[in-house]
Amino acid sequence: MPGKFELKTSNNGEYMFNLIASNGQVILTSETYTERRSALNGIESVRINAPLDERFERRTSSGGQPYFVLKAANSVVIGRSQMYSSTAAMEKGIASVKNHAPDAELVDTTAG
Repeated sequence: MPGKFELKTSNNGEYMFNLIASNGQVILTSETYTERRSALNGIESVRINAPLDERFERRTSSGGQPYFVLKAANSVVIGRSQMYSSTAAMEKGIASVKNHAPDAELVDTTAG
């Protein structure tokens, strides 16, 4: 089963998306967008940038947990990961985004 982008409306009425791996785990969550079109552009940006390792910024939370953000060519953050228990687990998360994003189907749960 391939991965999927799930486009939805957030609690504040804005748009956002998750990239979900074939095992059902959310591997990347977007920022929020005021317009649906912008969220769709964000998904396309993830598809384009995910294969490029230099677009991933590895970070550590204030609590010491590793996580990553995916940035577009203009350095704007287009998605972020969950917190991971180890750097190795984070690297597996990055590999999963690289693997799933380019061909992930779009599941649009917004009214459109």
